[in-house]
Amino acid sequence: MAVVLGYEIYALTNSKLALGMLGLVEAIPAVSLALYGGHIADRRDRRAILQITLLALTWCALALAALDGIADLRFKLGLLYAVVFGAGIARGFAEPAAGALEAQVVPREILIRSSTLMASCWLLGAALGPLAAGLAYAWVGAAWTFRGIAVLYGLGSLFVLAIAPQPIPLAPPSETVWESVAVGVRYVLRSQIMVGSMALDLFAVLFGGAIALLPVFAKDILHVGPIGLGVLNAAPTLGALAIMLVAMRYPPVKHAGRNLFLAVTGFGVVMIVFALSESMALSVAMLFLSGVFDGISVVIRRSILRLMSPEHLRGRIAAVSMIFIGSSNEMGALESGVAATLLGTVRSVWLGGIATLLIVAGAAILAPELRRLSLDPNKFIPHDAELDETIAAGEELSPTGGDV
Repeated sequence: MAVVLGYEIYALTNSKLALGMLGLVEAIPAVSLALYGGHIADRRDRRAILQITLLALTWCALALAALDGIADLRFKLGLLYAVVFGAGIARGFAEPAAGALEAQVVPREILIRSSTLMASCWLLGAALGPLAAGLAYAWVGAAWTFRGIAVLYGLGSLFVLAIAPQPIPLAPPSETVWESVAVGVRYVLRSQIMVGSMALDLFAVLFGGAIALLPVFAKDILHVGPIGLGVLNAAPTLGALAIMLVAMRYPPVKHAGRNLFLAVTGFGVVMIVFALSESMALSVAMLFLSGVFDGISVVIRRSILRLMSPEHLRGRIAAVSMIFIGSSNEMGALESGVAATLLGTVRSVWLGGIATLLIVAGAAILAPELRRLSLDPNKFIPHDAELDETIAAGEELSPTGGDV
């Protein structure tokens, strides 16, 4: 859906800023509702939340298909953004529930391996999606492509029923929404490992990512059209999928912190090369490598989130993670659009890569616990229930509490 929307909006407006606005329009409701969505995920049936939000996305895709025949450019663009805003609302509830449900279903002792497998399944779909979107857009147009997307969302909502019902976590009866949200936020902010890994990804993607500008590279720089755009969009996901297959056998968790910093550094370097490339082959190769480095980061970050989150806080912690990580793509899209408008497309991307390298250096200094982190199953110390209660109550931590 993102590929088709991006190409459609750029074809309508020929505006880089309009591409950036696309990310902002989705991020505003998704980020604004994320913490409340996390609260709901810790109070309601997470499976039902996921099914309802997938049905909402089905209707969003059908609505996008219905807008294809509108001739008035401004009116059509406004409606496109309105539907994307609705999809952002659904996402604000879906992502906290999905993350919490995953950790609730899978036994703790196989969380690292299963997290890698689940990410691989998602990446396989994400690799095929951009390729299929580029081909479908070129062959049958936007409307029929959106209808096909609606069918896939509808199937997804049915497949959720195959997940066994899970117990709803118990919550203090007198706790208000704001108190509930504050507990989850406080838990994350008092963990240098959690907040450090989330912030590192946020700022790296915010400044180093260039996915929102791929329609510009495909149309104006590499001259490869919508099919080429599909290939460019698929390359990072294929790279991430390739490293996921390796990670299922050899998970990069023994020296997780070190590997995370090296992966984000590699991401920044290849984005600089991509920005300067005028060859389709080199550009695809660099995007593939960016996916490899991002895939390593995903495995480590997902493992941190699943292993260090207590059951009764999973939805709220997943919501905080969504604000840091999930919104980085959309806010990065806005930053990319604004920077490309002000600085030019190529310059904005290689400067973003340099900014990523500077961010890695700063994070290595400011987050020594993250740098030294190991998630080796033989050495990892699970979170302590007493520590959970201490953080939830807002009390100060002891110097040794909760260290890994």
